[in-house]
Amino acid sequence: MASTTAASIPDLRQQFESLLALATGPASQRLSAAAMEQQLLDALLALGGRLLHVFFTSRAAERPTAPVVADGTRLPSHGRRQRRYVSIFGELSLARHVFHAPGHPVVAPLDRDLALPPGCYSALLREWVSFGASDAAYREVQTLLERILGQRLSVQALETMLAEDSCDVAVFDQQPVPADPDPLAATQPDGAASLVVVQADGKGVPLVLPPSTPPAGRPTSGRPAQKMKEAIVTAHYTIAPWLRTPQDVVAALLDREPMAQAGPRPAPVGKELRASLAGKTVAISALAARVDRRAPTGQVTWVALSDGAEAVQDALRAAFPQATLVLDIIHASEYLWRAANAIVGERSPQRLDWMRTQLTALLGGQTPAVIATLEAALAQPGRSAAAQTAIHQTLRYYRRNQPWMHYDQYLAAGWPIGTGVVEGACGHLVKDRLQRGGMRWTHGGAQAMLNLRGVRLSGQWEAYWAFHRQQQQQRLYGTDARGTTVRDTDPFDQVLVA
Repeated sequence: MASTTAASIPDLRQQFESLLALATGPASQRLSAAAMEQQLLDALLALGGRLLHVFFTSRAAERPTAPVVADGTRLPSHGRRQRRYVSIFGELSLARHVFHAPGHPVVAPLDRDLALPPGCYSALLREWVSFGASDAAYREVQTLLERILGQRLSVQALETMLAEDSCDVAVFDQQPVPADPDPLAATQPDGAASLVVVQADGKGVPLVLPPSTPPAGRPTSGRPAQKMKEAIVTAHYTIAPWLRTPQDVVAALLDREPMAQAGPRPAPVGKELRASLAGKTVAISALAARVDRRAPTGQVTWVALSDGAEAVQDALRAAFPQATLVLDIIHASEYLWRAANAIVGERSPQRLDWMRTQLTALLGGQTPAVIATLEAALAQPGRSAAAQTAIHQTLRYYRRNQPWMHYDQYLAAGWPIGTGVVEGACGHLVKDRLQRGGMRWTHGGAQAMLNLRGVRLSGQWEAYWAFHRQQQQQRLYGTDARGTTVRDTDPFDQVLVA
C-alpha cells in the first residue's frame, strides 16, 4: 500500500507542473480570464481528488497494532473493507481494516481516527449543502453543486443531510455559556442599566396534508388546499437605552422623519433568533432557558414585547416574570388608523390631524383618554355597521392591552416599543425560505430548516458545526474505538477486500 502511495507522488508532481504550465505557458496567452479560471478549477478539483486518495491510502496502509476491543471483547481482524466516500472533489473508495466478532458490530478504527461522518458524504460537503439549503431551494443547491463541483446529488440526499445535521440545535442551545459582564456598560448613560429584550410572534408554514385527509373542494381562489402550521419565532438581545419623546415617535410614524434629535439609534447586541413548530409555550420556555444562560451579569432591565396576541403575552409573562410587558406601538397605531378611517373617513383631509392628536395622546400615557374618545365616537348615531365594527375592534384591543401601553414611561426610560426585530425575523427566517411559491413541508423537514436558519441568522454557524461534529463523533464511535466502548456499526461497508 505504501509503495502505491509513493508511486503516485511523481504523477501528482507532474500534474501540478502541468498546472503551472497552463498558467504561464504559451497556451495561456490565448485564453481569457474566465476560460483560465474554469480550467484551473477543473484541474484543481481533479488534483484534490487524487491528493485525497493518497491521503486515505497512506492512512489505511498499516493495520492497527493495538487490540481492538468492543464491550470487553477483543475483535479479530477481518481484512479490509471498502467504504464509499463522496467529497467536494468527487467520489472515491476508502479501503480500511475492519474487526469483527459474532454478536458485535463491525469496527473500523480508521473511521474514528479520521472522524468520518455517518453515510458516504464528507463533513465538508454536508456543511456546504446545509449552508446553501438553509437559504436557497434544494434544487437551486443541487444545480449549484453540479455547476461548480461537477457532482449531481439528489434532492432527497440534500434533504436528508440537512435533517440529520440539524439534530443537535436543541442540545447546542442547552450548552452553558460563560457569564460575561454587561457588554454595554461602557456606553450607558449615568447609572442606566442595559436592556435585555425578548420578543415572540407567529408565522405560518405550509405543511403537506396527511394522506388520511379527505380531498377538499377547490378553493375559489384557484389555489390548492393546504395546511398552515404556526411557527413561533422568538428573539432576544441586549441593547442600550434610547431616550425619545412622544413627538419623536409621532414624527417618525406619521411623517417618516428620522429621530435624529434623539441621537444615534443603538444596535442590538448578541441577537439570537429561533423558530419552533412545537407551540407557544414550548417555544417561549426554550427562549427563557436560552436567555437565562446568555444574559449579561451586570445591571439589566427586562422588557418583553408582543403584538397583542393574548396567548403569546400569557406565555411571555409566565416565562419572564421579571420582565415588563410592552405592547408593540406599530400594532397599536394600526388599530388607531382603523378607528380614524371609521370616525373621520379614509379620504378626509382631517384624518391625519385626528391621528396625530390621538397618537400623541397614546404615546403620552393618555390611553384612557383615547379610549374615552373612541367610546364617544361609537355612541354617535348614524355610524355604519362597518364603522362601528372597526371602532369596537380598536376599543377591545386597547382595553385588553391597556396595562402594557404606558408608552410615556417606556420612552422616558429609553425602552424599545416596537417588535421590529421579531417581525423581521418572521419574514427572513420563516417566510423567505419556507413560504416560496408551491412549497409544502413535512413537519420534521420544516423544523430542521427552521433550526439551521435560526443558527445561521444568529451568527452561530461555525460554533454550531464544531459542536455538532463533536456530538456526531460521540454518537458514532463512543469514547475510544480501540480501547473501550465502540458503537460503529458501519452500515455503508461494502464487500471484503482480500
